[in-house]
Formats: sequence, structure tokens, C-alpha cells
Amino acid sequence: MVFVLTVAGLGYKAVRDAFPQHEGTLQVKGLSAPVTVYRDQWGIPQLYAKTEADLMRAQGYTHAQDRFWEMDFRRHVTAGRVSELFGASQVETDTYLRTMGWRRVSEQEWPLLSEPTKAALTAYAEGVNAWLDEHPEGNSLEYSILGLQNSDYVIEKWHPIDSLSWLKAMAWDLRGNMEDEIRRMALLAKGLTKAQVDELYPAYPFDRNVPIVPGAPVAAASVTPMDVLPAAFGEGLSTLEASLAALPGLMGNADGDGIGSNSWVISGKLSGSGKPILANDPHLSPSQPGIWYQIGLHCECGLDVAGFSFSGVPGVIIGHNAKIAWGFTNLGPDVIDMYVEDLATAQLTSRTETIKVAGGKDVTITVRTGKHGPILSDASEDLRKLGGGKGIAIRWTALDPGRTGDAIMALNKAANWQDFRTAASLFEVPAQNMVYADVEGNIGYQSPGKIPVRGKGDGRYFAPGDDPAYDWTGYIPFEELPSVYNPPQGYLVTANQAVIGPQYPHLLTNDWSYGYRSQRLNDLISASGTSLTVDDVQRMQFDNKNGFAPTLVPLLTAIKREGLSKVEKEADGLLPKWNFMQGEDSPAAAYYNAIWRQLLLLTFDELGKEYAPNGGDRWFEVMRGLLSKPDSPWWDDQATPEVEKRDDMLARAMSAAVKELSDLLGESAGDWRWGALHTLTPTHATFGKSGIAPIEWLFNLSAQDTAGGASIVNATGWNAGKGYAVDAVPSMRMIVDLANVNESRWIQLTGNSGHPFHPNYSDQMELWRTGQTITFRFDRKSIEDEKTQTLTLTP
Repeated sequence: MVFVLTVAGLGYKAVRDAFPQHEGTLQVKGLSAPVTVYRDQWGIPQLYAKTEADLMRAQGYTHAQDRFWEMDFRRHVTAGRVSELFGASQVETDTYLRTMGWRRVSEQEWPLLSEPTKAALTAYAEGVNAWLDEHPEGNSLEYSILGLQNSDYVIEKWHPIDSLSWLKAMAWDLRGNMEDEIRRMALLAKGLTKAQVDELYPAYPFDRNVPIVPGAPVAAASVTPMDVLPAAFGEGLSTLEASLAALPGLMGNADGDGIGSNSWVISGKLSGSGKPILANDPHLSPSQPGIWYQIGLHCECGLDVAGFSFSGVPGVIIGHNAKIAWGFTNLGPDVIDMYVEDLATAQLTSRTETIKVAGGKDVTITVRTGKHGPILSDASEDLRKLGGGKGIAIRWTALDPGRTGDAIMALNKAANWQDFRTAASLFEVPAQNMVYADVEGNIGYQSPGKIPVRGKGDGRYFAPGDDPAYDWTGYIPFEELPSVYNPPQGYLVTANQAVIGPQYPHLLTNDWSYGYRSQRLNDLISASGTSLTVDDVQRMQFDNKNGFAPTLVPLLTAIKREGLSKVEKEADGLLPKWNFMQGEDSPAAAYYNAIWRQLLLLTFDELGKEYAPNGGDRWFEVMRGLLSKPDSPWWDDQATPEVEKRDDMLARAMSAAVKELSDLLGESAGDWRWGALHTLTPTHATFGKSGIAPIEWLFNLSAQDTAGGASIVNATGWNAGKGYAVDAVPSMRMIVDLANVNESRWIQLTGNSGHPFHPNYSDQMELWRTGQTITFRFDRKSIEDEKTQTLTLTP
């Protein structure tokens, strides 16, 4: 009780004192001339400076005002120093992060960067440190709470490498198929055959869901997985997967599922204005505050850009300038391979690292590295105990120093397609699909990134470290990566589907998203005529159609079930009339998704809880194949062997769904609501799961009913193996109108401020939840007319 009262009293004062000054005049060390900061009602700053250096200083200062705790936490993660904040519970996290060495690689990248990029990073750091000079204790509620358990913590000055390291976190959260690679090996170790594993990872359906760059598909070669793991070591892969999933996901879900994005660009051939429209909504983990920070950056030097930034990083990540607009979705190439090393013969180098632990003794670890990269299994105590003379090394493009830091500023300044592609050529990790539009009416697509060329193997299974035939031999040349400029159809859609058909001479990956979102968008655009508007595109971003329901529902409605209860009859009656839309108020969507969850759990009980299906579009394809095989052994139920047929399993899933929904939502099926099951609770990344209710109340938002679902355009993901709660979201939505960029639209998940109880902490949440947007101003006169606060930063 005393602790609760302490938290409540301390929280009130910290909340009151933490709100930054957004009005009037502040002196900022390092500026050469005044910088004006206009804010609208949403707390979105538009910065106006004379020089680029002053603009970057002002951005650093502004980010620190609103989001410094978030910035400080992020740099501790990327450096493997989370234990310095939260103590011994984070030592394993730091061990994995130190083993991979994100910060070390970032330090090696600094000499590779251009002088203008170094200048921008340095000026940004000066702005952050000017704010820290004024607020050395952090000036936020988080530091007040942290002080209750870690009173010795001292905030360090910001360093340009702190910004550069964030790019490693981006790459990690968008890392591609590493979990799939580990899981395939673990399922083999669990006793499944390769044929069974392949059934759980079906080929991409090129005949139904078109890739970004069309082309005639050819048959993919079969790859035999290696068989070099001791049985006990193979069983320990679930430990490795769980440990990696537990690492702080700064952008994505812990296990990588649900992470993707939608983007599309429509040319003037199809728009009512005659100029392109570009849309983007990245799907990332829900958090509070949200991942993005909206900002406009304008200076007399010619830099004139606005969009979504990351606190801690200078410039704009996704947005537009006066000439072009751009967006990202995850390309998802296979840029990580796991090698099984014979530790007795592998040539390894070692280094020691010391992990400082708040409230405890320092921990010293040894990091071993071979020719394929760090021995990741050394970070797992369970895997070390298993022994067997084997270790697992991680070969990952992000652990090679590169120049992605140059790409962001180059992109912000690009004025045409050639400039855009030059910037894209620098964007090495994470490899993204990049869409483009310009005010001249051009649209385009570019694949960037360092994507390895393998001597042997396709990256789907672990490779033998002692066989050089499996080594990487180089990277796909940028000029050979897929690219499209002004396509004949007048539009391009990227939604993590296959980039190009298997006729492409290089391997990008075999683990695409299966194209349900992308195909829905292709269908919507192709059916919309030639007068598309920003309003039309906004409705598309909030489209809630389930792409697999039209396949499954007819089989469900054909099931003949006897002796049904009143609620079962009422529930079954929902499906024939359903339009497959998953609005938050839909009873049919609630029933269908409960059936889907139960069907997966019952059918794939052989996988156990640790590998239970998550229900995304890979499972759409798995189930599509099984539905055509009514006698498949997968329909056998281990608990009740007499259930051996598809229709028996479908009927059991329907009964189980009715029971589950009756328990959760009541026994009147007409009152069931999808949104009541499918709730989103924006949770603070550090204190939101503290287990202390008063602290969680200070930082988290209340549960929100949501529409949409996994592998739907309105991609509010959920994991069928765990429940219905939302675990991935369209983290923002942006629509750029190249006919008049001043009338563009944007929204983010919660709000621009990182300070709990601030008016801009969650003011965009309801608009985001209901598919609405706010006007994305760019013209200075409009910005000045609509400003609610003006702050002048002076030298």
C-alpha cells in the first residue's frame, strides 16, 4: 500500500513537471540562428530553419522534448545494455545483443558514411544534448518510476552512433525468415518428416496472387535439409527460438509474425486529379507511444520534407518532399542463415564483454565468432548445456558494416526517379520494397538491399558450417534487383507478397507473405475505374474483407450437424448471410474467427503449444491444401483417434467455437461482436507490463475494440494459438496526393507525445481505430494558419 501511494504521489508531480514547453522562446546551445517550431492541435511540429545543421539540431531537441525516454531505452537495447536500466532480469537479453554486436557494427559504419551524413548525425546529437543540458535527469515520468528501483542511474550524453545503431534494430525486427528457418529444423527434430514440414510451408500461390513484378513462374527446386544436429541439440532449438522472441521488439512482434506493410501507388491514369496517389501503412507491434513521430523539416538550404520519423534518428523515414513521395513495405528477403559449426574444428575468435547490472554484480561473457558470424547458441545457457560439440552461428547482412545511414538523408533530398534510385542503392539493411511517385506524374518500384548469393542451399534450413559450398559468395548487384517504372497497368501494389516469379535468376526468399492483402488491393484498384480519389484510397486502407473465408465458409455451411442447441443454430445461421467483412460489430466475424482458431488448434495438435499455428496467411494456404484432402492424416485428432475426417474436424471446430464464444460473450449469438474479442491495448514498451497495476495504469491505454484481422488489408494481427488480442497493427497510415501534397492525409496509432496524460499522448487513437485520418499539411501558409502553438528556438 505504501508503494502504491508513493507511485501515485510521485506520478502526479512527475506528470505535471514533464510536459515540455511548446510555446514562447527557448535558448538552444549550438544554433547559429533562430528556428521556428509551429505545432498544430495534434502536437505535430513543423520546423523552419536557415541551415541544415540548425534544422538537425532543432529536430534532435524536439525529439528529446517529446520522446527522450523512448530514445534512451532504444539505445540501451541496441547496445546490449538493458540490464543497466532494469537489473539482472535483462542479462540474457543483453547477452544475445552483445553476441550479435549491433553497437560494434554501427561503430564500424561511421567511417564509411559521407561527410554530409556525419554532419547531420552530429548536429542532431548536439540538439539532443542541448536538451539534456537543461534536463540532465530526463524530465519524464519514466525516469521518476525508474528511480524507485534504480536511483543510481545517470543519463549519458547522446552520441551520433546512438542514432546509427537504431538501424540495426530496424533490421532485426524486419529480419525475414529466421524464425521459419529455426522452426523448420525444430519440427524435424520433433519427429515430423520433411514432407510434413513442407506441407506446413506451402509454395507461393503465383496462380492466384500476383507478385509485384509479374512474370511466368517455373517450378522451384527441392532442397534436402541437413541432418547434422545431435537429437538433443535439435530439441533445444525451441529454447533458442523462444529466447530470440523474448528480445525487445522495438518495431515488430517478438516472433516476427504479423510484421509487414501495405503500400501502393496509383498513377494519374487512374486518379481523378490526373496525378499519382501514394499510400503506405506499415504493420508493426502496437506500443504506447507509437513507433512513429510525425514532423515537418524545412530550411532555406533547400531541404523541405515531412512525414514519419523515428525518435533518435535525424530526417524523415517515410513521407514526401516538394518533388517526390515514397513508402516502404518489408521485402522480407532471406538475409539470415544459420550455420551448424563443429566447435572442435571451427576457427573461432573470442572477446569478453562486461554487462553492468543495476543493483547487482557485473556479468562477464565470452563472445565467440567464426567465419559465418557469432556463435549465437553461446548466448543460451540451455543450448550450452546440451553440448554435442556443435554450435549455431548467425550469418546476417546487418552484421556487415554498410551505408544505410547515408540513404535516409539522400532519400529526403531526392528530386526525381534517378535520385530516388541512388538513395535506394544505399539502403542496405533492412531490405525493403520501396514505392515512388512524383509531382511530374511518374510512379515506380525498387527493391533495395544487400541480399546474399549462396553457393549451395536456399536458406530454408540450417547449413553445415564445415562445408564451404554453403558459404555466401557475394550479394545481388543493385542493378539486377527488381525495379519497375511507370508500369502499363498504371499502379503498383506491395504488401509483402512475392516480388517476382521464380523465373527471376536470383533467390530473394521462399518465405513470402502469401499475397492475400496484395491481391485484395489489386482487385480493389482494378475494379475502381479511372477516377480514384484520396477518399477512395482511405477506404481501401481500412478494408476488412477476410480473403480465406470465401473458401472455408461454404464447407462450414454444408456440414450437417444433429441435435444442435438454440445458440448453435443461431450461430450457424450467421455464416450464410455473411459478406466476409470483419467489422468490429460483426457477429459472423466473431463466430468465423473462433471456428478458425479452434480448427487450427484441433487439426495441428501434433505441433504442441510451442508451435501452435498463428493463423496468418501461411495457414490459409496450408488449410487450403488440406481442405482438398478430406482423408489427410492431419485431420486425425491425437486425443480422439476416432475423428479421422475433414468434416468431422470442421464440425468439432464449430461446436468448440460456440462454447468458447458463449463463455466469453454470452449465449445470444446475435450479440456477439468481433471487436469485443479482437481488442487492442496500447502498452508501454518498458513499464506497461511491470505487473504493478498503478504503474501500468499510468502508461497504458485502455483496451480498444478493433476491426480487421490477420492477413487482411486492415491488418490488425492476432495469434490464433494464443487468443484474439491484437499483436500487430497498421502503425500509421499515410496517403500522399501528388496533385496537391498540402491535402495529403496521415494518422498514427496513438499520438505524437511520449508523455503520459499529455493532450497529444493518445489523441489520434480513435481516428486511427475507425479508419479516419487528419490533413497532412505541407504549405507554410496553411501550417501557420492552423498552428496552435509557436516556439522559437534561439542561439
